[in-house]
Amino acid sequence: MEGQRQDNISEEKEIDLLVLVNKIWLKKKFILKVVGIAFILGLVVAFSIPKEYTTTVILTPDSQSRNTGTISSLAALAGVNLNNNSGEDALASPSLYPTIFSSTSFLKGLFEIPISDSDNKIETNLYTYIKDYEKGAWWGYILNVPFYLKRLITPSEQTSESKEKSPRVLSKEETAVIESLRNKLTVSSDKKTSTISIDVTMQSPKVSAFIADTLTSYLQSYIIQYRTQKAREDLLFAEKLNQEAKENYNKAQSTLASFIDGNMNVVSARYRTTQERLQNEVTLAYSVYNQTAQQLQMAKIKVQNTTPVFTIIQPSIEPLYASKPQKKIIITVFLFLSFMGSCVWVIRNDIKALLFDNN
Repeated sequence: MEGQRQDNISEEKEIDLLVLVNKIWLKKKFILKVVGIAFILGLVVAFSIPKEYTTTVILTPDSQSRNTGTISSLAALAGVNLNNNSGEDALASPSLYPTIFSSTSFLKGLFEIPISDSDNKIETNLYTYIKDYEKGAWWGYILNVPFYLKRLITPSEQTSESKEKSPRVLSKEETAVIESLRNKLTVSSDKKTSTISIDVTMQSPKVSAFIADTLTSYLQSYIIQYRTQKAREDLLFAEKLNQEAKENYNKAQSTLASFIDGNMNVVSARYRTTQERLQNEVTLAYSVYNQTAQQLQMAKIKVQNTTPVFTIIQPSIEPLYASKPQKKIIITVFLFLSFMGSCVWVIRNDIKALLFDNN
């Protein structure tokens, strides 16, 4: 009996499925109309979104210390240890570059990059280009109408706010440009291959390639400055000590020479004692000067040793084809959703009945 019930249930389900398919087939004209309208809407949306071009640059940093054996042996003579760089290398590993790249200070530093587009006759900086020359879809302007009206109604308040704004506080326009840059400029790192990929997406292929090339150099300079900050501070301190030691040594030499010249014919124990004391001061001053000179050379070597070297695997090349919008995908999504939605609408009563029966 139970087996027969299961067969009857399966037959009813098959019959119900055939009924649903038949209902959908009978309403095929309605479904085709909906799909056709969705196709037109998909075309409107796909062609309303401005074209964007993506330029990709791939580079790899040399994080290993160069000539570590020779440098370490030379540094040991001056009492400088160059082997304790693991902390700095860990902090400045390629996995940290995306975080640095998306930081507000880094993105704000890109505002003054000059932009030149001969095709569109544009000569400005990156901030102005993003704010004034980047186009959006037509529905974006409709959604921003309330904000435009608010600006027209209350211009005086905005002027007073801009005058009283602290330099450490970003304006709304600056915040919007930074968020736009975060979406247009991306950096990703691959731990397995130790490579860094820089992707720049702009509405102009020339601007995209130019920004990618400039950004690569900017990122290299930023990382080099970050990696060598401690070593450069040590170098400045070593230069200061060496200069002071040199002045003390020259002063001790002058004092000894003046004493000898002023007492050439004097023979006394007091004279010999004073001369020995001045000679010891010269020797001590020279020893300090010699040590600081060695430390200065080691500090210079350390700066060179901690400076990373970047190898560009994929250079910046002007893209020929737009990467966005993906029109085929947009139209396919519209067609699929419209087909599924119209089918559900045709059998909506059956779905309600099925849900009601299950409850």
